[in-house]
Amino acid sequence: MSASELLDLSGRVALVTGAGQGVGHQIAATLAEYGASVIVNDFDLDRAKRVADEICTAGHVAMAARADVGDFDQVNRMFSDHGLGPVSIVVNNAGNGGAGPTPTRQLPFWEQRPADWERFLRVNLDGVLNVTQRGIAQMVPNGWGRVITIISDAGRVGESRGMEAYSGAKAGAAGFTRAIARLGGQYGITANCISLGATRTPAIEAQIQNEAFTKKVLSNYIVRRFGEPSDAANAALFLSSEAASYITGQTLPVNGGFSLTL
Repeated sequence: MSASELLDLSGRVALVTGAGQGVGHQIAATLAEYGASVIVNDFDLDRAKRVADEICTAGHVAMAARADVGDFDQVNRMFSDHGLGPVSIVVNNAGNGGAGPTPTRQLPFWEQRPADWERFLRVNLDGVLNVTQRGIAQMVPNGWGRVITIISDAGRVGESRGMEAYSGAKAGAAGFTRAIARLGGQYGITANCISLGATRTPAIEAQIQNEAFTKKVLSNYIVRRFGEPSDAANAALFLSSEAASYITGQTLPVNGGFSLTL
């Protein structure tokens, strides 16, 4: 196969969660560019519609779907109602708490209560289980599928300062994805994670303008720049394609060498 044939996603239906902005937006656009019909999910329908309209204007196929991934019933309806056919690629991108100030950062973990960490678990872990469960139910009968979960380096190396629950949720999502790889192999389904470092998204754009903040963060990166949404999208394209058909149960760091500096 040629490189273009390996990356061709024509005939595939991809669902990208949290695709109304940032990394998810770019992943949805990239998968559509390579032929996939894309369901653009976000809890904010207007954001999802803007991205879907942008993709359609570029000559590709996309539709918007509102659902809170932490709510199984909403996720179930999303999979039942979209009308594009069985989903063959799931990108679990929806997340919260990985960038920018959060209320729990003001409290040490021993002073927190379950309500402080529930929102991290609900989106970053429960949401991944909900979407993946519905996704593989549609992949198994067709004997082909891709599950890609976007995690954070916080889930690999740990992050304190109020982010303990977030780190645990991302680590849990990674462990779950490896379990799905074991389950899915016999059905032609691969499952992998992409672990992101500091990435230029709306959540941290204002902080990037702070020279002291930028200098401090980038001192931990071998490649002295912030990640771009396109870096994550290129990795997601690869893992969605036939080029990665023999890769499963892995975590691909897209982090400018961050983990090598620890």
